[in-house]
Amino acid sequence: MRLYNYAHTLLPSWQDYRSARPTRRGDLVAGITVGIVALPLALAFGVSSGAGAASGLVTAIVAGIIAAVFGGSNIQVSGPTGAMVVVLGPIVAAHGPGAVALVSLMAGVVVATAGVLKIGRIVSYIPWPVIEGFTLGIAVIIFLQQVPAAIGTKAGPSSNAFVAATLSFGQLNPGTIFWTLAAVVVVALLMVLLPRIHPQLPGSIIAIIVVSVTANLANLPLARIGLLPHSLPMPSLPALDAATSISLIGPALTVAALAAIESLLSARVAASISDSGPYDADRELFGQGLASIASGFFGGMPATGAIARTAVNVRSGAQTRMAAIVHALVLVTVVYLAAGVVGQIPLAALSGVLMVTATRMISLATVRSVVRSTRADATVFIVTALITVSFDLIIAVGIGIAVAAFFTLRTLANSGGVHREELPFPARAEDDQIAIFRLDGALFFGAADRMLERVTRIRNVRVVILRMSQLQVLDATGARTITDMVTGLERRGITVLIKGIQPEHLGLATRVGVLTSLRHQKHLFASLDDAVEHARSHVARATAKQELKNVLPDPDYKQRLHLATAPTDLSHGQ
Repeated sequence: MRLYNYAHTLLPSWQDYRSARPTRRGDLVAGITVGIVALPLALAFGVSSGAGAASGLVTAIVAGIIAAVFGGSNIQVSGPTGAMVVVLGPIVAAHGPGAVALVSLMAGVVVATAGVLKIGRIVSYIPWPVIEGFTLGIAVIIFLQQVPAAIGTKAGPSSNAFVAATLSFGQLNPGTIFWTLAAVVVVALLMVLLPRIHPQLPGSIIAIIVVSVTANLANLPLARIGLLPHSLPMPSLPALDAATSISLIGPALTVAALAAIESLLSARVAASISDSGPYDADRELFGQGLASIASGFFGGMPATGAIARTAVNVRSGAQTRMAAIVHALVLVTVVYLAAGVVGQIPLAALSGVLMVTATRMISLATVRSVVRSTRADATVFIVTALITVSFDLIIAVGIGIAVAAFFTLRTLANSGGVHREELPFPARAEDDQIAIFRLDGALFFGAADRMLERVTRIRNVRVVILRMSQLQVLDATGARTITDMVTGLERRGITVLIKGIQPEHLGLATRVGVLTSLRHQKHLFASLDDAVEHARSHVARATAKQELKNVLPDPDYKQRLHLATAPTDLSHGQ
């Protein structure tokens, strides 16, 4: 029964297509709209990755349907994305286009397994500045990757997008550069201006049609997409070579990590901008993993949730998964009815589409918000973006999280403090022999040494009271620090009383030895008044004992007096 319930949480049901209101027309319109938007992007991402336009189109269809049915979001649209293209480029360069399907299969297994193991909520630990820096870096890379096609050359021999784009300028062809740049400019202008005329106009499709018709009628010297299949390929197992498979384990893990992160981020964004219900993170990973596996069997690319297409889906009125399924069916129709026409689209036009898409990924308002928030968040944002562009996407996320964690720990450490307090009134003469220290905020490994030094350097007191009722965070290092405080002070003859250990900290304090380090088990108090009263009585007893000692004669006084006054026997002298 438990296994059935567990499996039920990962599998689709009729509840996935239920909504608070009838949405068949809304889902149909949204699906057609997203399909029109997705067509040029699928082709462009396929070409840009090196796997080919057909691979991008197949991925959008197969993965789009599987992720829609099995995924954890009601309105997520999946397929090839710019972030995935950034990762796949070096893989294609090193192992050839044929490796993409195998990587898709391997990465899909990893992502699906992550969903089965219920680790989908890990994305909630990624800070906002890391996400925005990651997005900015991806946008810059996508733009740079389109520069060679935009100027009619090939990318330079480098896996770094900036270096490859720079080297491509050394291969300029004066006979084609004007026409390729003109195609890019026309596409960009139409994509920007047409939605301003009417929001429902599909700027990218109209722009591609205008440039493609002009290029073919005028026989312009522009490279085309080329031959596309007129039907979906039959599923088959990618070529499995032991040596190649082993060498692709690392890239496949990178692809899996990226697919998981991007899909969950997209699903989270979709849930925040629509009223279609929450998303299931674990089921989303399971569905995206199955989508990449299916895509690999059909010769496609790894798939992820696509933030841009999902946003279009939401804005077009989608409420259920049917919209994403319709989007995939629209692309199937293109394959079977218009493959020959689509093959005549100039590559420069697709570059223009991706350049505009990359630009739209960057929100200047968001960038300003992050940079102006705090210095720590601005640093995390900039570091993540720079590393994304310069090195690697997954490394960038890891370093971004590490930098954010460092600043968070520093802030948390600074929130913890030790403050000496005055004793409650009315004051007594012996109060100068008592010190009360209030432990605030967080006492953990990042703040332990500073707080230990503050307390143990106290001098000229007989009793120290440690107030722990205001302590919010306590870890094993912090508890050990309190033990060392008590032990060090007791060693110097200073009695330590502890007041107000919170119930959630009591177990840890007991296991680490805080309580056993006290001189007496009665030195643990729940009330400050009781602790102060005990301290005052302790000081009073110690003072009285000292005064009595000063009044009474030295026990050795009589003996020393007798020796001093006794007659000296000189019979054995000189």
